[in-house]
Amino acid sequence: MNYVDGFVVAVPNAKKEEYKKFALDAATVFKDYGAMRVVECWGHDVPDGKVTSFPMAVKLQSEETVVFSWIIWPNKEVRDQGMEKSMEDPRMQSSDMPFDGKRMIFGGFEMMIDE
Repeated sequence: MNYVDGFVVAVPNAKKEEYKKFALDAATVFKDYGAMRVVECWGHDVPDGKVTSFPMAVKLQSEETVVFSWIIWPNKEVRDQGMEKSMEDPRMQSSDMPFDGKRMIFGGFEMMIDE
């Protein structure tokens, strides 16, 4: 079954277009190394929580928006190799991230249900 990398970041609103370009460039690299699909979602209805929430998780600041994204890989083996090659790729090295990477939340997930 497929393997998914998931990400949540806080992006400054003023850098939305810069982030979009960054994400499109990164998607090309990930797909070159085996990713099947890359999805980026700009927060629209992302409520603050009382105990937990996306905004709390990324320490969202005023003038920022939560971005939720994921990469679908054929399996974990392809993901491990593809992610390693992607991080070493010069196209990724030259990119400045238009967000605070220290507040990024990420993880790898085995798909359980895909309906």
